[in-house]
Amino acid sequence: MKKILVASTNPSVIQTVKAACKTYAAYFDPDFYTNTDEAISFIDYELPEIKVLDFTSPDIDSNRILAAINADPWLHNGGIIAVVNKPAQVQEIEEKKDPNILIVQTLYTFKENFARLLRILWSNQQFLFNRGMQERIGGRETGSFICGNDPMDIRLYTNFLVNYLYCSNRISDDDRYTLQTTLMELLTNALEHGNCKITYEEKTKWLETNGNILELIASKQKDPEIAAKKIRISYVIGKNKSRFRIKDEGDGFDWKKRMNTDFNEETHGRGIKLSESLVSSMTYNDKGNEVTFEIMNLQNAANTVPGIMVPFANIKYSKNQIVCRQNDSTNDLFFIVSGRYAVYTDKKLVSVLTPNDMFIGEMAFLLNDRRSATILSVDEGKLIRIPKVSFLNLIRKNPHYGIFLSKLLAQRLVRQTHRSVSLLNEVTELKKSDSIDDTLDI
Repeated sequence: MKKILVASTNPSVIQTVKAACKTYAAYFDPDFYTNTDEAISFIDYELPEIKVLDFTSPDIDSNRILAAINADPWLHNGGIIAVVNKPAQVQEIEEKKDPNILIVQTLYTFKENFARLLRILWSNQQFLFNRGMQERIGGRETGSFICGNDPMDIRLYTNFLVNYLYCSNRISDDDRYTLQTTLMELLTNALEHGNCKITYEEKTKWLETNGNILELIASKQKDPEIAAKKIRISYVIGKNKSRFRIKDEGDGFDWKKRMNTDFNEETHGRGIKLSESLVSSMTYNDKGNEVTFEIMNLQNAANTVPGIMVPFANIKYSKNQIVCRQNDSTNDLFFIVSGRYAVYTDKKLVSVLTPNDMFIGEMAFLLNDRRSATILSVDEGKLIRIPKVSFLNLIRKNPHYGIFLSKLLAQRLVRQTHRSVSLLNEVTELKKSDSIDDTLDI
């Protein structure tokens, strides 16, 4: 069951959501708020996967809700559906390139498409996770999407992939923008020039006389042959890098000529060269209707820090430096910013922690007990050390963080059960390498 926040006083928006959720009652649980502060409080405590922000409601400050979400990107991310009055407002919000917004729709298109949106969201629910809630076992992930000639599909699937990679700590803030820009550019090319057969000259003339490319796309899709065409998005998410492939059903194009063309600031058509400059290993097939590119995954580093931990200083650790010792009476909590940390119990290596594990020392912190293990930095890294009293004071001021961390620890216990076999293999590999010792002799 997925939570949906609906911040709206508009009866049309509220009724549209109720009707759609009635159809998908087993999958979605909507909560309606007509007060901005109450909506923000709900977001903080419940962390809803989907948020409908109604910019048509004068009594709701959707911009303030959006700002509250963006103020703490570690805790809040993804899943926003924005509803506006006019097409010009759609463009205005989309130009902000907010990575948390899945789609922006006018009130009319929202009423027409929301039920379909829910169906797509449910079908791809594995991409609608909060940070730290994914079960990353460490294996290779592969999959694909099939989308029609609809700009809404392109936007949704782009955000699914970008938000998932960000929340699973595989890309940084900069990479988040890079990947989103590249996917949108290449998918737009596949839609417009591939499946819809819109030539460069035709698009130029249309933009000069009409301005709205969506109207040209809609007119092209009146042809049943074009309307039936699909775009396939395939992905392979590995340990060190991720690869993406986009294929349309068009006739292809002379990509070599296009790559060598210089574009001035006034023309369109720069998407291919822009994409090539942002990612690595971008290649086309001979026909020109399939493009593949790669990005390097973030390695042993957190892409952002929890908002409540920002005031605390980063502590640098050198290779083989002790973080804490078994049976120490300290109970500080450590947030892992970067690096790898070996865990020894009774001088035997039992685990290795990385930024994906987020914390060191939560057991001693929660149980007010002595350290159950010795922690040693495998290589250079950074931790944020938070004294227990300071952290408890922060939780008192930000109680929603305490709820989230409780969920996180419960999820970790479940994940740890699934990871047992994988972890044994990882430890065995590390023992074979020169970077870490089997036993601790200090």
